[in-house]
Amino acid sequence: MTGMTTPPVSHFLPQDPTPRDRGFVMPPEWAPHAATWMSWPAGDELWFGHLAGVRDEFAELVRTIARFEPVHLLVRDPESERDARARLEGANVTYHHVPLDDVWIRDNGPIFVQRGGDLSLVNWRFNAWGGKFEWENDDRVPEYVAQFLGMPHWDRPEVLEGGGLEVNGAGVGLTTRSCFLTDTRNPDLTEEDYAALLRGTLGVDRLLWLDGGLENDHTDGHIDTITRFVDARTIVTSIAEDEHDANFPVMQQNLAALRGMTNLEGQPFRIVELPLPARRLEGAEGRLPPTYANFYIGNGFVVVPQYGDPNDARALEVLQPLFPGREVIGLPSREIIEGGGSFHCMTQQQPVGGAWSGE
Repeated sequence: MTGMTTPPVSHFLPQDPTPRDRGFVMPPEWAPHAATWMSWPAGDELWFGHLAGVRDEFAELVRTIARFEPVHLLVRDPESERDARARLEGANVTYHHVPLDDVWIRDNGPIFVQRGGDLSLVNWRFNAWGGKFEWENDDRVPEYVAQFLGMPHWDRPEVLEGGGLEVNGAGVGLTTRSCFLTDTRNPDLTEEDYAALLRGTLGVDRLLWLDGGLENDHTDGHIDTITRFVDARTIVTSIAEDEHDANFPVMQQNLAALRGMTNLEGQPFRIVELPLPARRLEGAEGRLPPTYANFYIGNGFVVVPQYGDPNDARALEVLQPLFPGREVIGLPSREIIEGGGSFHCMTQQQPVGGAWSGE
C-alpha cells in the first residue's frame, strides 16, 4: 500500500485551552494501538558504513511488528522505497514519501493524546538532541502525520523528545535531569516548569526525575534507554553488574531513587532490575549505549533488542513474566546500535481512536 502524497489539510489549535483542559491525556504504550509509525534507514554515512546490516535488522523489526498491527513507514527518497518494498513484500505496511534526516521517530514524531474514542496529537519542536545533527526535515514529521490523519492538534514551542518521557497511564511520568535540563533544549525551563507543562499537555500529574542515563548516549540520557514502565505499578530499570563500569554508579543511584518513589496514591512502585549487556561495545565515535530497556510494546507483543551478548537471554527471561498475554520477541540490533539507539527509538505508536474533529 502507498500513503497519500497530498494529505488533507489539518489545523493546529491555540495553546489554550490545553489538551488536558479538553480531556486529552497521553495513554501508556501498552494501550491498544491502531498502528505503528516508523522511518526507513538511509544514508550510509549516518550508520558509519553499516547501512546494509542496519536495513536487514530494521526490516526484520518492521515485519515482526506488521504481524500484529499496521505499520506506517516513512521513506525519504525513491531508493529507500525500492529497498523497503523489496525487503517487506507482503507485509502490512503503508508507505509515505516524506523528507527525512534520520530514523528516530520516537523523538521527532508526534506524541498522541486520547480522550475516550477521540485522538489528537501534540507537535513538539525537535532539534536533534540539542543541535547535534541535522534536524529540520525531521521536525516537520508530526505535521505530516496530523495532515495525513486529518487531525487538529497542538503545536508547542518547546523542544521535547518522546524517548525522554515515560508515562504509566495513571498520571505519573518519568524523565531524567541530564536530558530535560540541558541548556540546548529549553534553557529557561525548571523542573517545576516541566511538571506544569506536561500536566497541561499530556496529563502527567506527577513528574518523577532520575539524574542520568548511559555513558556516551547522544540523547543526554533518555529515560527509554534505562528505565521503563511495564504497567501502572511496575518499573524495570537497567543495572550494570561490573562495579568498574562507568554506568554502574549512575544506575545504582537511579535504582535507589526509584525505590523511594510513589504513585499518586502514595504507594511504592514494584522495581525490577534489568541487566545491561555484559560486553562493552565500541563504535566509530567511542562507546555505544546498548540496552535491553529500549524494547517496544505493541498489540500482543514486545520486541526486545539483542546484541549477541551473554545477557541477551537473561533480559528476555526478566521481561517475559512482566508482559502476560504478550509474546516477548528478541530481535537482532547489533548493527542498529551503531547509530546510537534501538527499537523504541525507531517506533512511535498511534493509539486506537478516531481523528478528533476539533469540536
